[in-house]
Amino acid sequence: MKKIIAFVLMFILIFPVCCFADEENNEEEEQIPELVEAASDSAEEPNLNSRAAIIYDRNSKEVIYGKEENTKRKMASTTKIMTCMVVLEKGELTDKVIVSKKAAGTGGSRVGLKTGDKVSVQDLLYGLMLCSGNDAAVALAEHVGGSVEGFADLMNEKARQLNLSNTHFVTPHGLDNEEHYTTAYELAIMADNALKNNTFSSIVGTKNITININGKPRNLSNTNELLGSMAGVYGVKTGFTNGANRCLVTSCKIENLDIITVVLGADTKKFRTQDSIKLINYAMNNYKEINMENKIQEEFQKWKKENKDKIYINKGEKNTTEYKLEEQLNNYITIKNTQENDVKIEINTLNYYEAPLQEGTTIGVLTVKVSGQVKLIKNIQVAQTVKKKNMINYMKELIEKSCLNNITK
Repeated sequence: MKKIIAFVLMFILIFPVCCFADEENNEEEEQIPELVEAASDSAEEPNLNSRAAIIYDRNSKEVIYGKEENTKRKMASTTKIMTCMVVLEKGELTDKVIVSKKAAGTGGSRVGLKTGDKVSVQDLLYGLMLCSGNDAAVALAEHVGGSVEGFADLMNEKARQLNLSNTHFVTPHGLDNEEHYTTAYELAIMADNALKNNTFSSIVGTKNITININGKPRNLSNTNELLGSMAGVYGVKTGFTNGANRCLVTSCKIENLDIITVVLGADTKKFRTQDSIKLINYAMNNYKEINMENKIQEEFQKWKKENKDKIYINKGEKNTTEYKLEEQLNNYITIKNTQENDVKIEINTLNYYEAPLQEGTTIGVLTVKVSGQVKLIKNIQVAQTVKKKNMINYMKELIEKSCLNNITK
C-alpha cells in the first residue's frame, strides 16, 4: 500500500493537471452525446434556460437568432477572449513571464502558478484559454499592460476599435464587477474577430496540451465541454461566476454554415450545454449561407448591357460613361432552407445626372432581398470620371454639327 501511495504522489508531482479550485468544472460532467441526441431538430426557435443568447453567422455577419442579445450582462471568463486577443496583438509568444505574488494569489479557476514561476507567454495563453486560469490572466496582464489596470485600458481600447459600445472591461479574468460587462451580440463580434487570428484559433481549438512551468511539464485540459464532443465545434470559451452564472461561447462549422453561439446566464452547466447544442442544431437544420458574388456580377453585367447608355449625363464631356460595383468583401447572405427561391436582386438608378461626375460617385444601388427583406446592398459607382463641358467642348460640338449639316445639304 505504501508503494502505491508513493507512486500516486510521485505521479501528481511530475504530471500535475491544471485548474485548481476550478469553478468551471465543479459540476458533474454531462454526457455530451446524450445531450446532442436529445436535442430537437425542430424548425421552431429553441426554448432556452439562458438569460441571453445569440446565433451569429461569421460570413454574412447576420444574427440568425437572438434572446436579449443586446442586454448588458456580466461575462465571467468569456472575458478571456479579449484578454487573449490583446496579448496576441501586443505581446511576444516567446517572452518569459515571472509570475508575481498578485498573479499567484488570484482566486477562482487557476493554472496553479506560484510566485516566481517562469512561464512563456504562449504557455500562459494555453493556461488562460484551456483551463481558464485567472492567475495566468493576471500574469499576462501585468507583463503586457504593466498592471491589471493598464491592461484593462488596452482591452477597452480594442473594444472601441471593434465598435463594442456596450462592452467594458475592468479585469483580464472576468471575476464579478459591476463595471465589467458585455452583451451576447458584442461577445459574438469579439469572438468572430479573435478567431481571425490563427494562433488564437489554434489555442481555443486545443483539447489537451502539456506546457512548461519552470521547465517542468504541466498537463492542461480544455473546459469547453463541446470541443471534441460535437461535430463541427472548434472553439471558443467557457465562463462562470456567481454573478454571471454559466456562460459559453461556441464556434461551429458544418457544411455551408459557420456560426458563433453565445449563451449567458444559464442556471447550470447542463443548461448551458443543452442551450448551446439547441442553438447549433437550430441553425444547422434550418439555415444555409449563400455566396452571392457570382449571381450579383451576372445581374450587374446584364443591367449594364441593357441600361448603361440610357443614363444621360447632362453638360458632360460625354453623355455616358462606365459603371462598377463598389468593392465589398462580404457577399454572403444567410437564408432559411425554405427561402432559396425567394432570393431576388434589384437595381435602381436615376436616368439623369449633371456633370461633373467623379470616379467612385454613387449613382445607384444593387439590393439583394429575401422574401422582401433587404439582406445586402452594394453601391453602383462611376468607373470613369466625366468632366463638365468647357468652352472648347461647346465650340467643338458646334463645328461638328456645322460640318454635319453641310454634308447633309
